[in-house]
Amino acid sequence: MDFISLIKPMDKIEEEQEVIILGGGPAGLTAGIYAGRNLWKTLIIEKAIVGGNTALTEKIDNYPGFPEGITGEELVKRMEIQAKKFGSKILEADVLNFRIDGIWKIIETSNGIYRAPTLIIATGTRPRKLEVPGEEEFTGKGVSYCAVCDGAFFTGKRVAVIGGGDSAVEEAVYLTRFSEEVILIHRRDTLRAEKITQQKAFSNPKIKFLWSHIVKAIEGDKKVERLILQDLKTNEIKQLPIDGVFIYVGLIPNTEIFKDILNLDKDGFIITNEKMHTSVPGIYAAGDVRGKVLRQIVTAVADGAIAGIEASKFLEDIKYNKEV
Repeated sequence: MDFISLIKPMDKIEEEQEVIILGGGPAGLTAGIYAGRNLWKTLIIEKAIVGGNTALTEKIDNYPGFPEGITGEELVKRMEIQAKKFGSKILEADVLNFRIDGIWKIIETSNGIYRAPTLIIATGTRPRKLEVPGEEEFTGKGVSYCAVCDGAFFTGKRVAVIGGGDSAVEEAVYLTRFSEEVILIHRRDTLRAEKITQQKAFSNPKIKFLWSHIVKAIEGDKKVERLILQDLKTNEIKQLPIDGVFIYVGLIPNTEIFKDILNLDKDGFIITNEKMHTSVPGIYAAGDVRGKVLRQIVTAVADGAIAGIEASKFLEDIKYNKEV
């Protein structure tokens, strides 16, 4: 008899696991590799595409071991194969609800109810919106948050990119493959992206920079036709004719269902210690969803490895009736 069956079960629970991982990006897949290698029954639940945002990254050239670079799709496909090799199963489903009953962490999904003594949260983030008039109206009609997804629709067109971090600058460079002109609009007068990324943008003749400006509105008839901008130094309001706008102004963590259960920081990211422990025993967080200073694939992978090992230790303590 498996030790986990000795714990008093709940009614109406369809399937038991030993480790449940929410999110199939690099952090979640790596946690699955480490939990699987320790022979725990592991389920990874992913609501969209395995790999998350990384799968949509056209080229990654700062992940160790790939000096020539690698596509995000290829990198996460290798991670997925490796997680499955060590026994982790992947379920495509939306998470509808979460609750705790004693030692059990119970996940209700669109494809069944699952429970386990340990839970690793690797749900990542989603793009922060500008929250300006026209943004919702024109989403999918010229407003986008993913250059890899939508860049080809703007072949020969003039587009704007909003933001000054790594994502904004990298996507601006990518868009020059298709667009005739890319205007990068930033509220500051310097970029925050890595220096090597900045150099690529500054040396690209298709990219123009509009410093110290913010978007006040997005306008058009049936699609995006212009941006209404404010010059932060003069307060002057301007119109910028444009065919599309790509927005990269920050991230929102996917933590809403945990807000009354776990300790979150002021921005909604999960607070953990260096072992990925959250405020609830047996629950761990890994990757971009965690409060941290650097959000990169390599740090997500490191978080996932630690979380997988710590979940294994928690299960071992249960197995040998140690205090947890």
